[in-house]
Amino acid sequence: MTSAEAFPTALYIHIKDEIRNAILSGELKPFDRLPSESNLRERFSVSRITVRQALSELHKEGLIFTIHGKGSFVSKPKADQGLSSLQGFAEAMAEAGHETVNQVLDLREIPADAIVSDKLRLPAGTPVVEIKRLRFLNRSPISVDITYVPLKIGHRLAKADLATRDIFLILENDLGLALGNAELAIEATGADDYLAQHLKIPRGAPLLRIERLTYTRDGHPLDFEYLFYRGDAFRYRLTIERQASPRSSA
Repeated sequence: MTSAEAFPTALYIHIKDEIRNAILSGELKPFDRLPSESNLRERFSVSRITVRQALSELHKEGLIFTIHGKGSFVSKPKADQGLSSLQGFAEAMAEAGHETVNQVLDLREIPADAIVSDKLRLPAGTPVVEIKRLRFLNRSPISVDITYVPLKIGHRLAKADLATRDIFLILENDLGLALGNAELAIEATGADDYLAQHLKIPRGAPLLRIERLTYTRDGHPLDFEYLFYRGDAFRYRLTIERQASPRSSA
């Protein structure tokens, strides 16, 4: 065993960090192929196990992906949005320096189905406005958002600039509605034909499916949405703290 191999933990971290820095600096670009395991073994004078450990760590961080029989490649960077505060997508992305724009796919008045009427606390079949938008991040399609709002609010939104503005900001600044909190449910799903067509991905490609119900500050449901984000381009980020366990009584 060489002196270098005497410290395999430090070695795999060194290999990981060198590749990681090359990716983050732009030296290695999205979809660039990484050197083969054999090349990395020779370059760093390490074992196959050490190389694979370094690649495994990079994969866990989402920096690379592997295609069986072809090797490892640099992943496309994912945009992320924190969940510590209630923000619209464009509002959050602007803070991170991203460019966003929307394409309104459809805006129409429809009778509320059982789910929408329950969420918005309306009698079944009550007319609501449905808004479908294709959202672009840095000029690439990233999500399809389907929004349901009460009729009066929907008619106001129909007159607003939905191509460049978040619905949340329009509700607050134009309609004078104070937003309070939102309930979210997040799950994995696959793209159907409609979503695949607009998001430029294969049918069945992984998506994040979010249901979001937003309330006014005084607790009235205001906006119910289905959000479908490309799984290869977006993620939510959340910091949580462990609550102290209650002490057992003596």
